[in-house]
Amino acid sequence: METGMRRRGRPKGFGGAKPTDTIQALDRALDVLGFLAERDGVTLSELAVALDQSVATMHRVLSTLERRSFVEISAGRQEWRIGAETYRLGSAFLRGASAVERSRPVMRALMRETGETSNLGVEKDGAVLFVSQVETQESIRAFFPPGTLSPMHASGIGKALLSRYEDARLDAMFRSRTFERFTDKTVTSLAQLRDELAATRERGYAFDDEERTTGMRCVAATILNAYGEAVAGLSISGPTHRLPDSDIDRIGQIVCRGAHEVSRSLGAA
Repeated sequence: METGMRRRGRPKGFGGAKPTDTIQALDRALDVLGFLAERDGVTLSELAVALDQSVATMHRVLSTLERRSFVEISAGRQEWRIGAETYRLGSAFLRGASAVERSRPVMRALMRETGETSNLGVEKDGAVLFVSQVETQESIRAFFPPGTLSPMHASGIGKALLSRYEDARLDAMFRSRTFERFTDKTVTSLAQLRDELAATRERGYAFDDEERTTGMRCVAATILNAYGEAVAGLSISGPTHRLPDSDIDRIGQIVCRGAHEVSRSLGAA
């Protein structure tokens, strides 16, 4: 009888895959799927040359995958492409993909690289709902605990999300809504907001320049899902003296890379 505990689904002594643990035939099949996924159609001979395998080996792999609907072949041109079963498995991945879960490692990296607090927010009933935060160790810092709501027009994450909205959605959201003024720099009209969103799209990141709280700045970028839809915003926020004008674009590029990394993990192109 076993006296120790081990992780379910893994053999005793499992400590990560080693080269000798892999299955060569499975490796080849995955190479085929990866190659086909990046192309519209490939002939058997083209595939064999590209993967440095014999035609006979590639045919066996393709035939096996075809029986399980992972690949399919066009009748006319005899070209192989990805099959419907890969979509079903990919959809299962997307159902389990959480922006909050997948953002945490990136948020920690952003905090370490910039020295400032990293935030994650989503749109909730026309406001930004902060759902996750990684705080800096600095004594003066931005603080948006999960569950905090903030107006979208006075938020870096809010403007990042709004920059992806179509005009009709933007009009509907702000048609009967007042632009509350928080500081002298707060956006107070739809025309001014449109200008801000145009600048956001041109830069690639949004910038809250003391618009919600005097002395605090925020730089944010949009996280997209597999359909190219804005599902969350990622930001860095901190006091103005630690986020001077000269550093904003550099921080913006760092945040954009982080948002892109999370987007890729959610299936975005």
